[in-house]
Amino acid sequence: MPFPGTRVWTGTITKQHPKADDDSCMLDLVFRYTERTIDKSGEPLLVMETDLEVWWTNLCESPETVIALYHDHGTSEQFHSELKSDMGVERLPSGKLDVNALVLTLSMVAFNTLRWIGQSALGWGSLLPIKLDPKTPMIRRRLRKVIADLIMIGCKLVQHGRSWILRISRSNPWLPVFMQLHMKFSRL
Repeated sequence: MPFPGTRVWTGTITKQHPKADDDSCMLDLVFRYTERTIDKSGEPLLVMETDLEVWWTNLCESPETVIALYHDHGTSEQFHSELKSDMGVERLPSGKLDVNALVLTLSMVAFNTLRWIGQSALGWGSLLPIKLDPKTPMIRRRLRKVIADLIMIGCKLVQHGRSWILRISRSNPWLPVFMQLHMKFSRL
């Protein structure tokens, strides 16, 4: 929602990109024009401030959706950074394209599985051993934290009376979340 003293216009113009060939498809030029007469602290401005943001896109979405997607590009950069650093895929292991494609595919499956585990763990906010600020709710956890807290959980596999038992210390602060995740995923 804009501040008082702010007017915003958004729209789309369909045309051909200026550097495109003559037979290329048409693109949308999405724009947002903003005029401000009052700053964020409520002081009137002597001269009106204007902003013009423009994006060329081939997305078939409303201007507001396109603007929101482009403003949220930092999130995709964070996911890319997590894939490279937290999962150790900075350098691909081979000069062969097929091997690297397999490594990236397996990394993608592991990434999505870990992301799913992390997002599911946030569903049990009362069981989490970390303090959540109600003013700024946590919307995701980094993969390195999911791996450290829930995947690399200290345990021991014991055989007793013809059965195998997984022993986890009761003093582990992540045990309630781990048990809830285990129950949820064992039903799938």
